[in-house]
Amino acid sequence: MIHFGLLLFPRLTQLDLTGPAQVFSRCPEARVDLIWKTTEPVPTGDGWSLVPNMTFADCPQLDVLCVPGGQGQTEQMDDEETLDFLRRQAVGARFVTSVCTGSLLLGAAGLLDGYRATCHWMSLDQLPLFGAVPVAERVVRDRNRITGGGVTAGIDFGLTVAAELHGAQIAQRIQLLLEYAPEPPYQSGTPTQAGPELVQESLQLAAANQARRREASQRAAERLKLRGELPSP
Repeated sequence: MIHFGLLLFPRLTQLDLTGPAQVFSRCPEARVDLIWKTTEPVPTGDGWSLVPNMTFADCPQLDVLCVPGGQGQTEQMDDEETLDFLRRQAVGARFVTSVCTGSLLLGAAGLLDGYRATCHWMSLDQLPLFGAVPVAERVVRDRNRITGGGVTAGIDFGLTVAAELHGAQIAQRIQLLLEYAPEPPYQSGTPTQAGPELVQESLQLAAANQARRREASQRAAERLKLRGELPSP
């Protein structure tokens, strides 16, 4: 059995979690758990709730730890209970992984220092605060760290993890079963494709959230420096 555990926290982006969870659930002998402090329903950032089925206290050692992102990731950067859970699990996990801005949470826990990593394009510039090397790619693997880009990249990320665990043949079979053959109606899914006008409009709409995220990242990086887990500049 391979035990996958996905962090489920308030105001996450649900597809960051449910995309890879759908892939993981199709892996051979997989156990997939959604993990939070309690097993009460957790509100997503999209207006509905998901229900965790395991608590931090009850969680055994995971084989694959996966951290999604979303607006609520900002608050979790200051939550030592969440960060301590990530640190404990990372020690024995076969793979320590994330989707979207979940990599910033890994960074805040001190788990990306010296690793290549990715996240949503709007937040790539925050990864160096945690000693990570930002890479603008859909999925990035560095040793046992596997990070996915923004939101929909979670499916590509999930298939990459499946291939690492079970080989390309199994991953391709899962992709076929999910009929994952994207043909988007528009070619605007990356900053390069979208062009400067649409990128600027999107940045303006997200400016307040991004400012809060950057402040949280800076606080988390300072705490790591005080603990001696990151070198001071």
